[in-house]
Amino acid sequence: MNLVYLGVGSNIEPHANISIGLDVLRDQFGMRRASSAYESAALGFDGPAFINLAVELQTDLGLAELAAELRAFEHRMGRPQRASRFSSRTLDLDILSYGELSGQVAGVQLPRAEITENAYVLAPLAELAPAGVHPLLKVSYAQLWAEYDRARQPLQQLTFAHGDWVLPAEV
Repeated sequence: MNLVYLGVGSNIEPHANISIGLDVLRDQFGMRRASSAYESAALGFDGPAFINLAVELQTDLGLAELAAELRAFEHRMGRPQRASRFSSRTLDLDILSYGELSGQVAGVQLPRAEITENAYVLAPLAELAPAGVHPLLKVSYAQLWAEYDRARQPLQQLTFAHGDWVLPAEV
């Protein structure tokens, strides 16, 4: 089994789309836990605020297969095939880390650079896996978040109810 952390986000009907995404991640991809949800302004373009969170998966899928299946699910959820990096999203699923892999592996850059660049990625990851260690920096996610300049990208932690549970949650 492979321990995987994903970033999940949406700014188009985010409560509905993230709820659908969480159900699929739990039922089809082995999601075990989810962080709190965080709201942040769109970066790089004018658009509605995003809701983001991190989830933990235990999966038997290889990295290439997981990446392809997540991308296909995003497209089924309405993400255009050639969406601009800086655009609104119905559902965005990013592999943040996959076990201890690092570098360009199966077309995926690991660990994902946004972990150290964006508060909306690092805060939920540090909450979900505070003792987790960044594979390249060899520093815990909690320490990275403690040292992050939070004034750069303000976040608001949200209460996000989904079905019978409220984030953060073990599923």
